[in-house]
Amino acid sequence: MNILLIGASGVIGTRILAEATARGHQVKAASRNPAKIALPEGAEAIALDVTDGAAVAAAAEGVEVIVTSVSPRSTGDAVAEMAAIGAGVTAGAKAAGVPLLVVGGAGTLNLPDGSPLLPNLPPEILPEATGMKAFKESLPDSGVAWTFFAPAAQIAPGERTGKFRLGGDVLLSDENGESRISAEDYAVALVDELEAPKHRGEVFTIAY
Repeated sequence: MNILLIGASGVIGTRILAEATARGHQVKAASRNPAKIALPEGAEAIALDVTDGAAVAAAAEGVEVIVTSVSPRSTGDAVAEMAAIGAGVTAGAKAAGVPLLVVGGAGTLNLPDGSPLLPNLPPEILPEATGMKAFKESLPDSGVAWTFFAPAAQIAPGERTGKFRLGGDVLLSDENGESRISAEDYAVALVDELEAPKHRGEVFTIAY
C-alpha cells in the first residue's frame, strides 16, 4: 500500500512507520519537522502542517489511506489544538477521497459499566483527552471513511509480541486490572487493520 503517515516522528508514529515499511508498504512520513524522522527503506519524509486541509489533501495524492498519529501538545490549549488537527486531517482526507485511520487515546473509551472514562482521568491529561474525544465524536459526520483506534491506558515502547486482544469502545484490562500495550504491538494491529479493514466507521481498542 501507499500510506500517508502524519506524526511519523512520535513514539507511536515511529513504530507504525517501522511496521508498515517492514511489511513492504510505501510510506510518506509527515511531520512538522521531517528532519526528526528516522527513515527506513520504503519511506520518504515530508513537511506537513496537519491543520491545513489543502496541504493534507496534496500530501495524500497517490496514497490509499491516511494515518494520523498527532497529539495536541504544542500550543498549551489541547482542546482547541485537537479541533484544528481534526478539522485539517478530515478536510484533507475528504478532499483526497481516501480513508482515515486515527491514532486515538484511551481517554475516549468507556468503562465496562458503559460510563465514560473521561471524568476519571487526572487533571493533567484531561484537556488532551477531551479534545481527542471531541474529534472522535465528529468523525461520523465528517464525510470521511474513518476508523478510530484507541490504545490501552498505558502505551510505551516495548516488545513486539504479536499477541494481544482487540475490543470495541470499552477499555480493556487484564486479570490484574492493568490496561497496557506496547507501542510495537499497537503498530502491528494498526497495520493489520490497514491491510484488511475490519473496523471501518468504528472505534476499536487493544490491550494485553
